[in-house]
Amino acid sequence: MSPPPPPLGRSRRRGGRSDHTFDPALDDLELIDARSQFTQGRWGGARALLVATGNDWDRRGHRLLGLAAIPSAADWARDWLLAEPESADAATLLGCACVVRALRPKAKAEEAARARQTCLAAARTTPEDPTPWLALLLLDRGREDGGDETGRLFEEVRSRHPEHHHAHHVMTAQLAESRPDSGQDPLHEVYDFAAWAAEQAPADSPLAVLPVVAHAERYRVLVAAGSEPGDPVASGHWSGRRARQVMKAAFDWWLEWEREDHPRHRVDLNFLAHAKVCEGRTAEAAALFHRIGPYATAAPWSYAGRDPYTAFTTARDHALGTP
Repeated sequence: MSPPPPPLGRSRRRGGRSDHTFDPALDDLELIDARSQFTQGRWGGARALLVATGNDWDRRGHRLLGLAAIPSAADWARDWLLAEPESADAATLLGCACVVRALRPKAKAEEAARARQTCLAAARTTPEDPTPWLALLLLDRGREDGGDETGRLFEEVRSRHPEHHHAHHVMTAQLAESRPDSGQDPLHEVYDFAAWAAEQAPADSPLAVLPVVAHAERYRVLVAAGSEPGDPVASGHWSGRRARQVMKAAFDWWLEWEREDHPRHRVDLNFLAHAKVCEGRTAEAAALFHRIGPYATAAPWSYAGRDPYTAFTTARDHALGTP
């Protein structure tokens, strides 16, 4: 079956993008339940969820950011903190919620400074937790007037949890944006960083997929710079020797070590499926789409100016043979 030209091209939908929203909770049903209660101002479920999460740092960050994404999260976190002033969970959730609020398109400039101070206060309350530093990393990454402290903040996260999945993804996206005019440089720093992180991690670590993430992030940058076509099928970025090696190694890792227990494993599956579609490996993409199920993520399907939901569903239907 030949790779399809339309699925990963620009959306044909007049007026822009689909109305589909991507749930950051992914397949975490316990988070979804606690979030539903939290939306109504009942923070007891969130409290129990975070206590049960303990020091599973990847899961803790995933859950705190999932709770922080609701519009009223900062207000309910403040209520919780008033009731339990010593709660590190409440303080960290408030920091994450303030970061989410500061990153909204119409946020006022002072909200970023307030979010930063709130996260630093949470970090003092729970010095071993990388999550306040992850929130600061996202704040620095997401604001044009950020302090460009990404590297330092990444090291703050990594010193507390060397395999932090989300932080490595943020750092990869940042590094991919350096030297956009250098084209398909096989020695670009984002590739070195991803290879280094994958080599440093244990054999079963999802960071084995990071080189594929780096490849997709660099493609995003090159398309935006005008040095690669928006249609990945027409791009040599996905068909070179290095690309084939990276994608084969990541797919082989998935076959042997698939980490269904990792809270962000659906993120990795989406990057892998996207890579296999771009590579034209439809059968391998189909296996990944079966595992993804309904848990699509906006990245990387949104790259190259695409409507992510349209790109995902069209690529999935083609891979699975749906008319």
